[in-house]
Amino acid sequence: MEHPYGYIKDNKVYLNGFLNQPDRVIGEVKEDEASTIKYFEDRFETLKEKIEALKKDIEENQNKGSFLMKLIHLRDSLLEFDALGDFVPLIEDLDKLQVYLEEIIKKNRERNLEIKRGLILEAEALKNDTDWKNTAEEMKNLKMRWIKTGPVEKEFDEEIENTFNAALEVFFENRKHYFEGLALQAEENIKVYEDLVRQAREAFDNPDAKAAFEVSKRIQKEWKTSGKVPAEKRQPLWDEFSKLNNRIFSRFRRTMQSGPQLKPWEQIKKMEEMTEEMKKLAKAETNPEVISSAKKLQAEWKRLTQRKPKDAGLIMRSFMFFSEVVFEKLFLNKLANSKYADFREKEEVEQRRIKASILKDLIYRDESELATIKENAENFRTNEEDFEIMLRRKLSAFKRKVDVKNYILKELSNK
Repeated sequence: MEHPYGYIKDNKVYLNGFLNQPDRVIGEVKEDEASTIKYFEDRFETLKEKIEALKKDIEENQNKGSFLMKLIHLRDSLLEFDALGDFVPLIEDLDKLQVYLEEIIKKNRERNLEIKRGLILEAEALKNDTDWKNTAEEMKNLKMRWIKTGPVEKEFDEEIENTFNAALEVFFENRKHYFEGLALQAEENIKVYEDLVRQAREAFDNPDAKAAFEVSKRIQKEWKTSGKVPAEKRQPLWDEFSKLNNRIFSRFRRTMQSGPQLKPWEQIKKMEEMTEEMKKLAKAETNPEVISSAKKLQAEWKRLTQRKPKDAGLIMRSFMFFSEVVFEKLFLNKLANSKYADFREKEEVEQRRIKASILKDLIYRDESELATIKENAENFRTNEEDFEIMLRRKLSAFKRKVDVKNYILKELSNK
């Protein structure tokens, strides 16, 4: 029995060859030739419906490129599909559709390459950033955008993958090393805190309340400047440390209050007298007796000012100023004698000239350092109260050093 696209021979159904394919057997006659032919024609119609369904899916979906492999598999299967019909137009339609999809995929991959190169630039810009938390989030976001971006042409794939991942790796390796370093530093810092607690225990056990208090003041300053450790490890140490220091201070206060106490006006009067005495020593020629008297005055002053009257600020600054004049003069004498072996044999006028010259150099150095400190203070402003207090004290101390030297220089000039 003949058919436009096949025939029956020896009870077998043949499909005519097409596209350089030979005739091939696609089945056998089961009941009769007419129903067999009808069966294979129906199979061909089913195949056409399957192809039309695929075309519709491609048309209606945005991600058309995702249907390429399905189309190719379907197209290849037509050469072996058992049915009677004209396969050539179907194959030609699928070939055209394949070209269409491949063009879409090519354009998509070009766009994907552009997007991924942009992501690489973003990653490169961030890879050396040390804002670990925010940058880590940005890097993770870049990775998600990378994953969601479709593939690129194979010739570029390995290169851009390696470049992108290398940038991410630089950041995350840097972050890893940073936090590993913090962990190691924290372990060292914990040892510092533990040692300060040990010193606090020893001070607490010291029967000398004043000596214990001096240790307490020193280690409390050291505690403030010690490095960071995790709060859960620092807190138990702080609890013990603060409790010990509070007890040391309470004992010291009781000890100080147990002796005779001057009234505030009496204390101020005594401080004024001692300041006047220190001022006289500051104006006197430097000698061992003057230095010894100044040291005794300082020791007495320290005992007297354990509890400072409210209005004693100016007096205390004056006492400190003239104390520094005394010891600056001593330092100046030593410096002059070290620079000039025959300094003591020189005329008094020459001695004053040498001292004045030395002082001018020292003042220039101190003023330069003071200017640097002020400049650095402007550049490194912070909201931390302890830092601001420390900075003010440092500036005040340097300014006083300059004022002391200028005071002595003026005194030398007036002689």
